[in-house]
Amino acid sequence: MFGLKKYNLWFSILSKDAKYSSDEPAFIDVKEFDWVKNTESMTNSIREELLEYLKKSNLPSYFNTKMSEDVKKWKTVSLKWWTLEFYRNQQHFPITTKFINSIPHLVSASFNLLEPHSRILPHCGDTNGIYRCHLGLIIPGELPDCGFRVENEKKPWKEGEWLIFIDAKEHEAWNSTDKDRLILVIDIIRPAYFSKKNSICSIVLTGLFLQRRAEKYHFLYKLKDCGLIRKTWVGILTPFCYVSIKIRNVLSSLKIVS
Repeated sequence: MFGLKKYNLWFSILSKDAKYSSDEPAFIDVKEFDWVKNTESMTNSIREELLEYLKKSNLPSYFNTKMSEDVKKWKTVSLKWWTLEFYRNQQHFPITTKFINSIPHLVSASFNLLEPHSRILPHCGDTNGIYRCHLGLIIPGELPDCGFRVENEKKPWKEGEWLIFIDAKEHEAWNSTDKDRLILVIDIIRPAYFSKKNSICSIVLTGLFLQRRAEKYHFLYKLKDCGLIRKTWVGILTPFCYVSIKIRNVLSSLKIVS
């Protein structure tokens, strides 16, 4: 199994290099994962839940405004985010929630909508500690009009099929058709890092928090020693983030029950 080969853990918030580089393939063979066997039978139910939700609710725009040509055209709703549980959202998607909870070592899950004539700009993900997995739900076209690139390889999404890749590798997405593209996105910890799951999620969430602060106070990233500043803050805040995840999930579950 390719995923068992171990590479040094990489985090964008701690890296001096803007890009992650390795000899790993652009896309991972879906046959490596037992849970994909249930996909075809689940896709219709997952799609129906999402379409029913969209009749009543609008998806919010993705929080990172620098990753798309038009942030209003890239929308998402999270069910789980780096082990943070969104129980209220999950209530709208009981079948999908049961499915994602059956997948070993899953840490994130969300629905992702890319509107017509829009593009997600080239970027590297937060860490090489996960596989990111896209399940095609509604795909309005094929290459070259609608597709996905990881490094030098392009692929189209297909309804009822997965695209699996290492999120740290540079990738981009586009939809040049006249219709919406809808996918389910999940993140699973790579086999070599199963024991690092809590650390990976805490560091990534800490990094996302600091990135949001840096967008507001962008001069921080222009300092000569900004790398040292970021590493210091990550080291200080990560333990608090780990505890906060546990507390927030408990409180959120209590609100649902009450």
